[in-house]
Amino acid sequence: MRTTAVAAASVALTSAADGTAFAAKTPGLPDGVGTSPIVTAYRELQVGFGRDSAERTAALANIDRVAKANYASMSVTGGALWADLPLGPGSAYTTSMYARLRSIAVNWGTPGGALAGDPVVLERIKFALELLYTSNQYSEKTDEIGNWYTYEIGIPYYLLHTLATVADKLTPDELAKYLKPVFRFNADPNRRTNNAALVETGANRADKALIAIVSGAMVGDGATITKGIEALTDVAGAGAASVVAKLNKGAGDGFHVDGSFIQHDSIPYSGHYGIVLLTALAGTIHVTKGTAYALPEELKQKIYATVADTFAPFVYAGAQMESVRGRMLSRQGETGHDIGHQLTGATVLLAKSATGPVKSELAELATKWIKEDTYAPYLKIPDPERFAPGPDLVGIPGIEFAQDLLATKAKPAPTVPAHRVFGQQDRLVHVTTAWSATLGMGTSRISRYESVNQMNLHGWYTGDGVLYTFLPNAKGHYTDAYWPTVDPLLLPGATIKTGPTPPLQDVPRTPNAFGGGVRWDGSHGAQGLDFVSFDGTLTAKKSWFFTPSGVVCLGAGITDASGQEVRTAIENRNLQGAGGALHADLRRVPTEAGKSTTLKRPHALHLENVGGYVLLDNADVVALREDRTATWRDIDTGANTKGSLEPFTRRYQKLVLSHGVKPVNATYAYAVLPGASLMSTMASCLAFRVRSNTTTAQAVKLWDNTLLANFFAAGTVDDVTVSGPASIAFGKVDGRWKLAVADPTHQQDTIKVTVRRKTIDVQVKDTFGATRLIDLPR
Repeated sequence: MRTTAVAAASVALTSAADGTAFAAKTPGLPDGVGTSPIVTAYRELQVGFGRDSAERTAALANIDRVAKANYASMSVTGGALWADLPLGPGSAYTTSMYARLRSIAVNWGTPGGALAGDPVVLERIKFALELLYTSNQYSEKTDEIGNWYTYEIGIPYYLLHTLATVADKLTPDELAKYLKPVFRFNADPNRRTNNAALVETGANRADKALIAIVSGAMVGDGATITKGIEALTDVAGAGAASVVAKLNKGAGDGFHVDGSFIQHDSIPYSGHYGIVLLTALAGTIHVTKGTAYALPEELKQKIYATVADTFAPFVYAGAQMESVRGRMLSRQGETGHDIGHQLTGATVLLAKSATGPVKSELAELATKWIKEDTYAPYLKIPDPERFAPGPDLVGIPGIEFAQDLLATKAKPAPTVPAHRVFGQQDRLVHVTTAWSATLGMGTSRISRYESVNQMNLHGWYTGDGVLYTFLPNAKGHYTDAYWPTVDPLLLPGATIKTGPTPPLQDVPRTPNAFGGGVRWDGSHGAQGLDFVSFDGTLTAKKSWFFTPSGVVCLGAGITDASGQEVRTAIENRNLQGAGGALHADLRRVPTEAGKSTTLKRPHALHLENVGGYVLLDNADVVALREDRTATWRDIDTGANTKGSLEPFTRRYQKLVLSHGVKPVNATYAYAVLPGASLMSTMASCLAFRVRSNTTTAQAVKLWDNTLLANFFAAGTVDDVTVSGPASIAFGKVDGRWKLAVADPTHQQDTIKVTVRRKTIDVQVKDTFGATRLIDLPR
């Protein structure tokens, strides 16, 4: 261990296999132990830099409340630090111990904190660190029991937060001692410690890299810092697991060339693990800036680019969309707004280090999210215990960095209509200036849902074609206790049997490959799903056609042999209050809570403050407004994430289509018009032209005669014929005929499309669901 300044490191530029330059350095740090620029900068990420404001004062008062409560309940008599967290092996309580200690230490180090600078508090922090180490709660002698993450990432982060805050009050020997388990459990950030054959990827790799950088800096170990830096681009593995590599395939951990982000091999996760990764990278850039270990510009530019490409498309009003949040849907302390705050914090920090147009772009995105998030304002922290661990940018530092950025008067990024298909994660996002939407789908490539570590216990159908819609007057719709209280058997857009529910699996996939769609332009696109239920008894062909005014939803071939009733939910809305009027063809529908009403073949429905629904066939609709009560513990019983037992009651409006028991080739056809008025809903009854709704093809024609179609097999719709499964758009643009083609199966080499009496061979091999746009000859 080095305790004095050493010579500056020599630097040799080389390249990882993915072409990213990195700096290879000899061991060495220019500063003393615990006071290096890296440690100083990391401390700033925990306690801020003292920028005063009314928002900071209000937030600090709430942080004070949590820190004081944890401090008051902490015992220093030699037994357990907290009565409800017994000492002993295993991971059930250890993380919580270090989390509480972190809250005390960070408050002690935060200027103006209730515990700030108190020498008695400092001594108790030291006592707690010693007790947790000597009792082998977390030491180099501790065995990994339970979740590996606890030992290799979770506790190390909390410990580093604490040590960075008090590092200059500890001796070099004390720092080295408390870091021994970190060095043991993160000896090689490239690999899993409890399974050396497993190569770390994505967020886990970035977390381990930052842990190595900061812990190495704390003890003056330049080799460990370099090991962390090199892990980012996977120097040891010749770049194979680089955290910024762009994969060109369906599924697989990491970033993809189409902007997708996957973790756990088959889960779209830009709404959690991707943000954890980005946060670690933002922290790494921040702490190494100006040192011999600063990241090369080429690598930083790749990191900056992910914000607009991967993360921003799935943000609405500062919150992350549900379709890319995996099992984290069930975490009470990590709603879409909470993880959206962490993305905002990481983006603010990245903007601080960027220059030129990139700096402006990042600043404008962060400003947009901060200003639009009126449901859970970024600059207010009413409940500090909700925010996720990691380099905690959503706290006092987050407020201070954000206010520095806002002081530059950056203009919020504009909302631009966009339709993006992320074929490599079987997701899409549809953005208009008034509303946005996304779909949750499962295929043979992408899991229906994720349910591990006792989380997402009601996740059975979240990947069965759920249509998520986001409205400006309901920014908290999914955050406001939606997931514990919503009826999981009636998720909007999904076709689901009445119980019993299937057994939960970790990351279940379906046997069917068809899941994806085509992009026509920034305002139009088609998405399709060849659906099969978990037990294989229920099948359906499902399509969604996206336009600026709404989404046309078609279902065909709905067949089931189970003997249970099969239903499709048009809507299941969290009203966040009593709810507004419901109309069917201009007639008021009873909305007494608990009363079900069957509406006979309505043409259009309208739900006040939500939008309209146009029925495109002769189906009856069941309307039910009901109160549902549940707890977050019902859907998350994880050791370190479990929800509270507090009951929440929310009122829902259900609009449901019943396909009966043992349906054979049943269909549905309706349009969802988010935010539409009653009169505009009625005026839309004749606006949508369904051209086909069969098991072979589902198609609609737009007002300008553009055809949007999903072909599940070879077939013909109007004047378009295809040789096999395909998603198609065909029409005129600026007077020229154009054709857009995508392969939702990812399995074909060529799709033959015959249109206007010409046959075109469209090459789709290795496009992984991407759209091919073709100019047709005159």
